[in-house]
Amino acid sequence: MSQYILALDQGTTSSRAILFDRDGHITAVTQEEFPQIYPQPGWVEHNPDDIWNSQLRVTRAVLAQANLSPADIAAIGITNQRETLIVWDRRTGEPIYNAIVWQCRRTADLCQQLKAEGFDRVLAQKTGLVTDPYFSGTKVAWLLENVPNARQRAERGELAFGTIDSFLIWRLTGGRLHVTDVSNASRTLLYNIHTGDWDDDILARLRIPRALLPKVLPSSGVFGETDAALFGSPITIAGVAGDQQAATFGQVCTSPGMAKNTYGTGCFLLMNTGSQAVASQNQMLTTIAWKLGNQPTQYALEGSVFVAGAAVQWLRDGLGIIETTGESETLARSIPGTDGVYFVPAFVGLGAPYWDAYARGTILGLTRGSTRAHVARAALESVAFQSRDVVEAMQSDSGIALRTLRVDGGMTRNDFLMQFQADILGVPVQRPAITETTALGAAYLAGLAVGYWDSPETLAAQWSIDRTFEPAMSADQRESLYHDWKRAVEHSKAWIEQDKS
Repeated sequence: MSQYILALDQGTTSSRAILFDRDGHITAVTQEEFPQIYPQPGWVEHNPDDIWNSQLRVTRAVLAQANLSPADIAAIGITNQRETLIVWDRRTGEPIYNAIVWQCRRTADLCQQLKAEGFDRVLAQKTGLVTDPYFSGTKVAWLLENVPNARQRAERGELAFGTIDSFLIWRLTGGRLHVTDVSNASRTLLYNIHTGDWDDDILARLRIPRALLPKVLPSSGVFGETDAALFGSPITIAGVAGDQQAATFGQVCTSPGMAKNTYGTGCFLLMNTGSQAVASQNQMLTTIAWKLGNQPTQYALEGSVFVAGAAVQWLRDGLGIIETTGESETLARSIPGTDGVYFVPAFVGLGAPYWDAYARGTILGLTRGSTRAHVARAALESVAFQSRDVVEAMQSDSGIALRTLRVDGGMTRNDFLMQFQADILGVPVQRPAITETTALGAAYLAGLAVGYWDSPETLAAQWSIDRTFEPAMSADQRESLYHDWKRAVEHSKAWIEQDKS
């Protein structure tokens, strides 16, 4: 039997390929960053060829690094930045425009228009999502309206739309498959999470032809095979999930009430609600978690924070006050507190639970004594504060008090942040031994589909803790700091006037 599962993790700032063995341990990993494109304030794009070429290079590199052939790989699992979309020519495979990234706010006015019509209530009921530029649907509508001849070509069936998983599968299979999985479909604002199909009412309102859309499949199941020319012989593609759903599965949060938070470019907290789609009263998202083969679809509540690690990247690349992202922890520890400095990193608006596309980044409480250390510490603290915002809303929706929080993602290596997160939540934070749980979840989904692992119970037995961060802050201090955070958020809201956005 083949010895490894290959996970392709296509993220917002980099593409990675990771090999996992039967114990869920990493055998080899390769990563490559690619450029971000900012055509104007609030707009974010990627070159689709940068995404494809970087993903292809790291996949070939990880096989070479481990000295493996396709025969050694039982299956490929794919996970991806979810709401980013590409539209391409079905005949040539060439994109008709850059990928429009999930962070992009160009459709804020269209979302306002939908809300004014009351159509946001229709969208919430059918898709479980709020009406926000974050999601793919309004981006597709923008693209069809603004790229010459795009609408006519789409109506003639000449074009294909997809989230990044669809685009990768199209390229990996030589254009033979135009598919996605239920978790990615549920993030488009076009998919009815209750009926399990693209929604004709939404497609009609946004003027999106059904012929543009991919076929929707379970998250765990055989999708097809890669083109033999890419790696020398075909490899089975057997698992696909959006990055946050994959991370939840990788954390083995497979029972209702279990929750995880991923700290990456953004921050994404998901709570498993089982086979029940729980409607949120606090602007959380009701989303599909995954579907394993013919088993019932599983759902989750999610809170999406747009900027987490990206705030630290901005300190490095935008302000130039740190040379490496790791330096932020050193600076944060060099002072006992922020001396009242708060940083609301609303660079692309605010996500859950505020959903304010017109908010912008704000630093408050600066004095003549403020230093780069205060700003760096405030940036890290903002990640924990935003996560508490989401936890508060989620607990209210679910009626479940969070007892522990499982965490993953690149920022979890920052011990200062993890301790502050435990302090500001007042619950233990558990960091697993393997923090690459997004890729691991994709590997698990693929491995289950081909019999590499026999059941989710087997996976649960593999999960182990690296470190638990216990809360050490007094309740009074916790609530005082959080109170001032809420004040700071209010100052960042609605900064951009809607008619000037």
